[in-house]
Amino acid sequence: MLIVNPNPTTDHTVHLDLLVPGTVIRTGPGAMTLGGKGVNVARVARRYGHEATVCSFLPQTDAGLLALLAAREGADLVGVPVPGHARGAAILIESSGRVTVLNEPGPQVATADWEALVALVTERTGSARSLVCSGSLPPGSPADAYASLVAVARAAGLSSVVDTSGEALRQVLSARPDVVSPNLQEAEAVLLGTTGEVVEPSGPDVVDRATAAAEGLVAAGARAAIVSAGSHGAALCSGGALLWCAAPAVSVVNPIGAGDALVGGLVHALEAGRDVAEATAFAIAVASASCEDPLAGGVDPTRVDELAAGLRPVPAAPTRSVGAPPP
Repeated sequence: MLIVNPNPTTDHTVHLDLLVPGTVIRTGPGAMTLGGKGVNVARVARRYGHEATVCSFLPQTDAGLLALLAAREGADLVGVPVPGHARGAAILIESSGRVTVLNEPGPQVATADWEALVALVTERTGSARSLVCSGSLPPGSPADAYASLVAVARAAGLSSVVDTSGEALRQVLSARPDVVSPNLQEAEAVLLGTTGEVVEPSGPDVVDRATAAAEGLVAAGARAAIVSAGSHGAALCSGGALLWCAAPAVSVVNPIGAGDALVGGLVHALEAGRDVAEATAFAIAVASASCEDPLAGGVDPTRVDELAAGLRPVPAAPTRSVGAPPP
């Protein structure tokens, strides 16, 4: 599995009782890990026996730290050196389960840097079956960066799965990736122009919104779309079918990276020969199991099997249509 994660992070995860802005708060011990959506995808892939190479930009000021964190967990991290610092992410998890995430933007990159990263990915396609493009783009990146990588995957005979947001998601749809997998907020931002970013969506119409968004993403160009809606589940639109799969109830320890775990589980299941509906149900089980692990993207395959046994996608019909992405 080849994973493009252009904007790596150093994740600092802290558990605390209550976040009160403007005060001094004493917390439990923090944990620093290699971060980024593609890094979390790779954790799941490795757990299921895949060779997962993460291709990234490597900010030189923090290159040693990124290499150390990668080596600590056995991650295969390769990339293009660029000036500057790696972005940091502070993940604050309160005892109530509420999560606050502070994300830095990442280093400035140039067109030549992207050309080098595309060349690196192209060189490595021969040993892969799937190309996953995952996460945000660092400043200076072309908006069609993932679209160009989908073209690389197609030329090499690889399936393409894209999990991103904003303009990068809007641009990649015209490249017709095999699967896009945004969360509900990310999908609606592209399709409806909505704003805001939350960890967990809410409201009585979440299922209808997710299924409508999945259908809208396919209408805009994706061959298939999975729209995750946190603890509610996920909607799938593929081959003319529109399905909803509810998520199982779990005891949440860390919800960060659940969407990335979903992508890792999806690609594993597709490469194992499952159809997209079966793969989606399995992926939701992986995402749910990851919420019970303190490490983003951490999963217990035995727990995944327990959760997957009770999941069945069912036909769904949105109550309203969602149009093409706004110009």
